[in-house]
Amino acid sequence: MIVIKPSEIYISTSNVDMRKSIDGLTSIVMQQFKLDPVSDAMFVFHNRHCDKIKMLYWNSDGFCLLYKRIEKGKFNFPKHFSGETFTVTEQELSWLIHGLHIDEIRHYERLQKTNF
Repeated sequence: MIVIKPSEIYISTSNVDMRKSIDGLTSIVMQQFKLDPVSDAMFVFHNRHCDKIKMLYWNSDGFCLLYKRIEKGKFNFPKHFSGETFTVTEQELSWLIHGLHIDEIRHYERLQKTNF
């Protein structure tokens, strides 16, 4: 069984050619993102139409590449980011994969336990 527990999840802000496989995506991670592809991080790439994504991560002895194509609609990647990547939590990645707009989701502020 493969267990995925990335320390960071980086999402590319630019479109990527979905014909790229592991070697092509690792070169993007090293050259454009200036990050180590063999780290504990996961790297998420999308195509121009945002209906396909690839997720690349290192699993102790080799790379894993996950691919998802959405049949109706598209993934809702945030649009207003500067730089080559932005990071999300595992929960936000799950929301993104399921079609939610993660930049519109508002998190409630944690309340401290007090006497009511």
